[in-house]
This record gives sequence, C-alpha cells and structure tokens, in this order.
Amino acid sequence: MTQYMSAEDLFALVQRMPSKERIKFFSLIAINAFQETEYTHEQVFGHLRNATFSAEEAAEFLEVSLPTLRRYVQAGRLKPTSIIGRSQLFSSADLKLLKQKISKE
Repeated sequence: MTQYMSAEDLFALVQRMPSKERIKFFSLIAINAFQETEYTHEQVFGHLRNATFSAEEAAEFLEVSLPTLRRYVQAGRLKPTSIIGRSQLFSSADLKLLKQKISKE
C-alpha cells in the first residue's frame, strides 16, 4: 500500500531546503500544477501572512546579507517581533513593507 506525506510534512521539508532548491521546487509546481487553474496570491501564500522568519530567512527574503539585515535592525528600519534567546524573529508583514521601501530606494 502506498503511503502519502501530509501537506504539513512536505511544507516542513521544503522549509529546510536551501533557497535555490526551494526556487526550483516552486517553479516546478507553478509550471506543472497551476497551469490549468488560476490561483490567487492569497490561495497560494495566504498561510504565510502571519508567519515569522529567522534572521537568516529574513535576509534571504530581503535579498540582503545577514550583516545588512543586522544594520537595518540597529538603524531601526526593522524590528524583531520576538526574541528567543539570541534569535530574533521577524514578521512577514514587516519584511514585505521593508522590501517595498528598499525597492524604491
């Protein structure tokens, strides 16, 4: 009997992929799974609206280095939503706003 992985398990695996592999993975999905059906941005990415990202993930999302992200935090351009030990977590909404500001500079 074939056993299937749950969507949550697959998502956890995707989160652990290096960014280049995630890009390839989502490109494959877009090419093969979404061709015949129109999905809204909300349907595909809505679950990330309230997600938090580690400093490394935030830097990757902003397409900046980790030291640049740290400078944004020190300058007050970005504030962590929570701090756990030495780890800072950033909200997806704050990252999206900062990315828009950066793109206009």
